[in-house]
Amino acid sequence: QVQLVESGGGLVQAGGSLRLSCVVSGSTLSINNFGWYRQAPGKQREWVATLNSGGSTNYAVSVKGRFAISRDSAKNTVDLQMNSLKPEDTAVYYCNAGRTFYGTTTREYWGKGTLVTVSS
Repeated sequence: QVQLVESGGGLVQAGGSLRLSCVVSGSTLSINNFGWYRQAPGKQREWVATLNSGGSTNYAVSVKGRFAISRDSAKNTVDLQMNSLKPEDTAVYYCNAGRTFYGTTTREYWGKGTLVTVSS
C-alpha cells in the first residue's frame, strides 16, 4: 500500500554533507511517523532518526547535532540532511514509515536503501 524509495546516497569525503530523500507514495492515509535507519558493513541495522507524529524529532547519539530529519509534504518526501560526515557513517541508509495511534507506533514500511560511503 505504501512505497518508499530512497535516493541521494553516494561517495563523500569526511567532513562533507549529503542529503538523502525518501519519496513516499501509494496509500499514505494515516502515515504520520517516519524514520531513518542504517546498516554498516558487518553490523546490525541501527536506528538513526525519527520524525514523530507530533512533529518532534529524535536522534541517535552518534548523529545528534550533525543529522536532521524533515518532511516535505509538497514533495511527498522524508529527508535526512547529513553534515560533518565521518567514515563511521558509512552504511546503507533505509527510510521507514508507519502510524502512531494512541501512543503505539507501527513501522511496517521500508525502502530498499541507499548507500552512503564516507572516505577518510
